[in-house]
Amino acid sequence: MSHLAGESSRLLRHEAQRLEILEAAAAAIAEHGFYGMTMRGLARATGRGLATFYNYFPSKEDVLFSLQSDAFETMTRSVQAALEGVDEQVDRLYVFVLNHLRYSAEHRSVMRVLVHEASALPAGRRKTVRLLKEGYFKICRDIVASILAGAGNAPGGLDHAEVERITYSVFGMLNWSYGWYDPRQHGSPQDVAKTIHSLAVSGLIAPCPRQIAQGKLDRDLNAMTPQPLIGRPGRSAAAFGSRQPPEVKGNKRVLARKSYGQETV
Repeated sequence: MSHLAGESSRLLRHEAQRLEILEAAAAAIAEHGFYGMTMRGLARATGRGLATFYNYFPSKEDVLFSLQSDAFETMTRSVQAALEGVDEQVDRLYVFVLNHLRYSAEHRSVMRVLVHEASALPAGRRKTVRLLKEGYFKICRDIVASILAGAGNAPGGLDHAEVERITYSVFGMLNWSYGWYDPRQHGSPQDVAKTIHSLAVSGLIAPCPRQIAQGKLDRDLNAMTPQPLIGRPGRSAAAFGSRQPPEVKGNKRVLARKSYGQETV
């Protein structure tokens, strides 16, 4: 028994040290980027010698794969446990949002790595991580679909493309919170969760009173000429009322000399 207890204790220490290394590695990768870090740099950033670091992770790719797979497995297990016994779908969405934001607030560097370094792994390992992501995404998508169905906003049946769009929009609010969230300015993760939850639920349950106006805006905007990516903005009759488009000489457009704005966002 003492041998088994000793082995169990050793494994627990090893796992605790492994997680500690992953947290430190996440901070280093978040600051310098995956391709900007070497194994020696990761070892130094985690406070380990290179030989010790190799005992835990044979390669830089193993570090990134462990970060991503561990994160999605942890978030999935955590939210599944939190959702047990919660039956109301609107409440389930709040549980999901809060669980995600708590993880993001406590592991900001990990979230940055999840968002920015998703494509750095080779194809086989990307597929493994993608399957974990899809399982996590499905939990939220199923909640969104249930809310839409229960609100009576889909009399002809659920529009699965709309369910996907809404779910991705929820994740858009959640995933980028790591970049702006500051507890001194924005309150606790619960405060942020309430805000995001209110925005999502209001859009899911209440029919949009502006749909007719949106249709008119779509027609007007579709008639406008898209502006160029760089250079001076083009001018069109649709964009500038009754003004004439730029004069054409030969096969060259003569742009107006007046500048319409010097800065880009």
